[in-house]
Amino acid sequence: MISEHKGFVAYYWVDTEEGVMFSTSVFEDQADEEDSNRLAADFVKANLAELLPNPPTITAGHVVAQH
Repeated sequence: MISEHKGFVAYYWVDTEEGVMFSTSVFEDQADEEDSNRLAADFVKANLAELLPNPPTITAGHVVAQH
């Protein structure tokens, strides 16, 4: 779903193996990123909420370095 969204660049899912997982999505612009967050939140509420011990949180920012 996210990879087909307008402006999509990359998606990463990380498992810290300490009971914490997080994902990072990269989009070309902020408007596309914000819209993808809304879609993802709706998906989680409809399909995954009962499986998660804590509600997901969303943090946004700008890429300041890359390699």
